[in-house]
Amino acid sequence: MAELSTRPLSLVPPPPEPSHAPADGRSPAVTGLADVVTLQRRREAEIRDGDEDGFFADTLLEYQWARDVAGLAPSTLEKLVKPVIEVAGYYGLSAWRLTPRQVDKYFAGPGKRASATVRQKLNRIDGYFAFLEQRYRGELARRFGVAVESPVDPFNRPGHRGDFGLRAPPSARDLQEFFGSWRQSLPDARKVAVACRNYTMAKIAYISGVRAAELCPVKIREVSWESGQWGRFLVHGKGANGSGPRQREAYLFSEGRELLWWYVEEIRSLFTDDPEHPEAPLWPSERLPAAVEALNLPVAPAVVPSTFRKALQTAASEHLPGPARELYPHLLRHACATHNYEAGMSLWEVQKLLGHSWTTTTVRYIATAHADPELASRESSNQAAQRLLVDKGNLR
Repeated sequence: MAELSTRPLSLVPPPPEPSHAPADGRSPAVTGLADVVTLQRRREAEIRDGDEDGFFADTLLEYQWARDVAGLAPSTLEKLVKPVIEVAGYYGLSAWRLTPRQVDKYFAGPGKRASATVRQKLNRIDGYFAFLEQRYRGELARRFGVAVESPVDPFNRPGHRGDFGLRAPPSARDLQEFFGSWRQSLPDARKVAVACRNYTMAKIAYISGVRAAELCPVKIREVSWESGQWGRFLVHGKGANGSGPRQREAYLFSEGRELLWWYVEEIRSLFTDDPEHPEAPLWPSERLPAAVEALNLPVAPAVVPSTFRKALQTAASEHLPGPARELYPHLLRHACATHNYEAGMSLWEVQKLLGHSWTTTTVRYIATAHADPELASRESSNQAAQRLLVDKGNLR
């Protein structure tokens, strides 16, 4: 393992850039790995043996690069080291000097959050220490005389016992009334284009079963009107086990194709950007950041999931009938799976619709589907008897 003093990469803040190009001809470094890291250019960093903070910063950056090579999404890379910096910064120590007791005191006191959040943070801290143990155990012992050992031990490591909360989506009839009432109110909206965009997004999310984070970034060019029977659109799906985002085609069906065609033809051009631009988002944001507006770019940024979530909650409070008064994008995904399964779609087809790799995941989405095993048994027996009556000649 080479010493860090020979490496040209560091989190040490670089000096201000001159206005002219560097004399050695080196190009600026790639930025954007994390909001805690900003590398303006590649340069050689001479880290002294006692510069423990600089060494800590370099290990954080190299950990992100390693996970970037593994294919993790940029949004995931930004979150990987935040818990490490959070706890280490609270105690003013380098991460490898943290003890299990310090981590316990932090997450039982000032860092106490919901159990799922704490579990996620501890898992990320443990992942960073696995990286240190694999790559820097010897170097840390030589430089600082410390033995790398994760402060997340068998006693404070949280176990994921599953999510036993039952997500009960509204019935198919309630959602039909909800979308009908919402559509009738669109002409009276204060901002008609925004209201129509929100309505179309919600209906497409229910029809296709896509997640909010998958739906919002879709570009107009990613809608394939000729694919399949009614058209499909490309989404960058959720990754798993470090695979990174997985592309898949989402289905529009007949109702979704008609609705999306109406939106593209009559509503999309009402926004301020150019809908014919190759990078134009399907769901543009109404508000442009000041920096973007000053540049007068032809493409508006896409609406973010939090905006879509708030619009759906507002519409549900005004138009959703029945006992279920709360509605959010992921509940529409559950409703899509449940209602299609109840209508006769097979489990495999629902799995394909939602983009799941495992049927066991899909089963959790249809936990509230109404099923009658006795009726199914009687129907299967009747079908078997009918086949025997029709095919008497082969009974030998």
